[in-house]
Amino acid sequence: MSRIMLTILMVVGVCFGLMFFVGCESDAQSGAAIGALAGAGIGQLAGRSPESTLIGAAVGGGAGYMIGNEQDKKKAASERQQIYQEMNTITINVTNSNGSITPVKLAKQGVVYIGPRGETYTNIPTQEQLKQAGYGF
Repeated sequence: MSRIMLTILMVVGVCFGLMFFVGCESDAQSGAAIGALAGAGIGQLAGRSPESTLIGAAVGGGAGYMIGNEQDKKKAASERQQIYQEMNTITINVTNSNGSITPVKLAKQGVVYIGPRGETYTNIPTQEQLKQAGYGF
């Protein structure tokens, strides 16, 4: 095969691979696409045969999928943690002496509310309780 034809096939292959990469919705899909492309290239360079190219694509795609899938799991766990924290956070606006407002975020842990400075309340604190604790002016 001529060098020009080989170059054209490589360019077409890369463009075709990029089309798949752009349409990926998850890191697992992107990882599989990138891994398959890289594996196919390495397989072709190593074995110089269609079989080695296919084996490289399969191994690279599988490895890329596994790595991307782990990244997806970490993102999902992080999102769940953030949602949990938002669900267990309450903000009380303390009205200051000049009419401005100081927001105080409290974290709910079990039946206790914990203030930003580590103080605990058995019930949702009132503005007066928060002013006594040093919030607002």
